[in-house]
Amino acid sequence: MPIIEKSIEVNVPAQVAYDQWTQFEDFPLFMDGIVEVTQLDDTHLHWKADVAGQRKEWDAEITEQIPGKRIAWRSISGARNAGVVTFHHLDASTSRIMLQMDYDPEGLLENAGDALGVLTHRVNGDLERFKEFIESRGAATGAWRGQVDADSQQGNIQRH
Repeated sequence: MPIIEKSIEVNVPAQVAYDQWTQFEDFPLFMDGIVEVTQLDDTHLHWKADVAGQRKEWDAEITEQIPGKRIAWRSISGARNAGVVTFHHLDASTSRIMLQMDYDPEGLLENAGDALGVLTHRVNGDLERFKEFIESRGAATGAWRGQVDADSQQGNIQRH
């Protein structure tokens, strides 16, 4: 599976960037091709996207979530993908977001797009649009501070 690794500095504190990233249903506001994200419960999301001109849907599970620091996920239906996003404090008003994502392109069009770096370009654009979105607001649209422990196969959710 191809791996994408990207990072970006944003001019908001790491906690603000993290809080916004937990608002998964807002992803279509800054992620190209994402039509809708529905949060089914604390650890499950349903995604709808337009990929290479086709509608794709999949479910994902949050496998680890450390408040203010890290969110990891994996798909549980649809095209295989998994990843982690981490939030790093640089100073009182600046943070770095680091994203690592593995994915398995499906079909001829997606494999051709992968060879041309289409998804890598899209991820770069998504991070830039996230930066613009959160910096223009200066505050998150919401926050979820629950913790999902990777140690538990079921996901040990702790509310903080």
